[in-house]
Amino acid sequence: MGWILFGAAVVVLSFLREVKQYERGVVLTMGKFTGIRQPGWSILVPIFQKMQKVDMRVKAVDVPDQKVITKDNVSASINAVIYYKVSDASRAILEVEDFRHAVSQLAQTTMRNIVGGAELDEVLSQRDELSARIQTIIDKETDEWGITVENVELKDFFLPEDMERTIGKQAEAERERRSVIIKAEGEVAAAENMAKAAKMLSGSTGALHLRTLQSLNDLSSDQSNTVVFAVPLEILRSVESATHLMDSLTNKKTE
Repeated sequence: MGWILFGAAVVVLSFLREVKQYERGVVLTMGKFTGIRQPGWSILVPIFQKMQKVDMRVKAVDVPDQKVITKDNVSASINAVIYYKVSDASRAILEVEDFRHAVSQLAQTTMRNIVGGAELDEVLSQRDELSARIQTIIDKETDEWGITVENVELKDFFLPEDMERTIGKQAEAERERRSVIIKAEGEVAAAENMAKAAKMLSGSTGALHLRTLQSLNDLSSDQSNTVVFAVPLEILRSVESATHLMDSLTNKKTE
């Protein structure tokens, strides 16, 4: 009796299959699709029924380095990572032989086509836009396989050494050009401010003399400074006018 119960238990257990929380089971009965088994324990009839489990979690797949030639004939190598998940387990099993391999191959060809149709400057500066275009194309193509593409990220873009040196020189020249422009703009702004200050000082009697005295007062706070006294132009003009007046009076007396 004990052996009979043990044998019955073994037979019952052989009918049970476990489906984990993140999986779905695609059941084929005598070769035909008969349903999806949800997480938990499921009863299958051996020989007549088979179940293939499908992982429904998001998968990250590295797309290996791909040799590409950009639109402006620059040879380079690029790789990427693609994030996708199975949205329909039955279609992922029934519509494509190996959906993992198929998604990887589709990502490689799509990446080569998109990057090959862009110029080098676009690849370097508009990587996010190119990634979005690749994602849209792959997601559309894999809909029939029950696959949803969550994201595509272009990672590394490798250029030949001579091209890297050329780009580095261009970047350095661009930085120098911007530095010269910024310096010139600063000098123009300083000149404009100095011109405004000079105009304001010349328009007010004694203003230049007061500004000179203020500067001397600031310098005198530090004993290590050597002060060179600058005579304001207003005083020189006054002296010049007085000199001319004295010369005129002297000439009149002489006459």
